[in-house]
Amino acid sequence: MKPNIVPKNGDMLPRARELRREMTPQERKLWFQFLRRLNVCVNRQKVIGYYIADFYCHSAQTVIELDGSQHFEVAGEAYDRQRDAYLRELGLMVLRYSNRDMAENFRGVCLDILKNLSMRAGYEVRVVK
Repeated sequence: MKPNIVPKNGDMLPRARELRREMTPQERKLWFQFLRRLNVCVNRQKVIGYYIADFYCHSAQTVIELDGSQHFEVAGEAYDRQRDAYLRELGLMVLRYSNRDMAENFRGVCLDILKNLSMRAGYEVRVVK
């Protein structure tokens, strides 16, 4: 089931704007060196319900998350499970990559994103700029 409209909580927009201005080094790298150059629209810090996704591609109904060390602690893992379940209920795919993946295998992360976005969008997603 693919939703046409992703639920949004307007109260979260100021925080999303702040996160866009203060992206982590890994988010900056993925955005400036890869995601903004794709032939699909990818949003940064997209509000979806009561959550803010690092990146969101509407045409592929996919959320892309970059996980720092806090995501591997007990509380972080529990929060991510709850969040991912909510996003999956909306029909969204959630792709998660660790900051370590970004540092050690950036090309592999990008190729995996391309493969998954293409599969979900139903056409070839590629770098165009």
